[in-house]
Amino acid sequence: MRGLNVLISVAESGEARVEEIAADAGIPVSTVYRYLRTLRELDLVEERAGTYVLGWRLLELSGQHLTHTRLVELGHSLLQGLTDSTGETAVLAVRVRSQAMCLRQTQSAHPTRVAFRINQLLPLYAGAGQRLLLAHAPREVIDNVLEQPMRTVTARTPDRIRLAMEMESVRTNGFLVTRGELSEGAVAVAVPVMTAGEVVCTLTVAGPENRCGPAWRRHAHNQLRSAGSRLTEKLDHWAASLPIR
Repeated sequence: MRGLNVLISVAESGEARVEEIAADAGIPVSTVYRYLRTLRELDLVEERAGTYVLGWRLLELSGQHLTHTRLVELGHSLLQGLTDSTGETAVLAVRVRSQAMCLRQTQSAHPTRVAFRINQLLPLYAGAGQRLLLAHAPREVIDNVLEQPMRTVTARTPDRIRLAMEMESVRTNGFLVTRGELSEGAVAVAVPVMTAGEVVCTLTVAGPENRCGPAWRRHAHNQLRSAGSRLTEKLDHWAASLPIR
């Protein structure tokens, strides 16, 4: 039962440290470590720089899309490389119906940083990675987002008129830079990742404006393009290895 409580704590928080899991489950830290070791051996949780998230096997068992489970497996090292090279938080996001979801991230080491929670749902209409997912979504998803009430998260959150006007350019540019659309004072640069002719996720790096000027944005864009190409190659290789049913 205690091991199940540990797993539930990780699932509900999306991303948690041992001390947080212990407080949530009401059991000693040493006991949490013991259960986490077993859960890691079973690929039910993963440890990422001192925090624990659900593992790929549990995601697969839960019925989430198979591609998402492979993105979890393949994406972390690329995200860490982006954070190492840019100094800022890197995020891998996917579309879940009419919302975006932070599937994985590696956080900046700076005390002041941009960050989300693992599995956090985000609006498709605000933020670089999210708006790329929206631009490449099926027409019915785009129409649904544009027809629904949209919350003004910050003064720079785009309205439906601006979204509609910029949709085509967002699709054709191959990347997107946004400033403060979802978090005040934040800059985000994102690229789409494609496989089999479809955008399956976006890669984003984001940080505060005072650290993320023009030179940083150019560097981030170059690093994202390279990481996106590598992830596409990995996904294509994985898809080619699947048995034909």
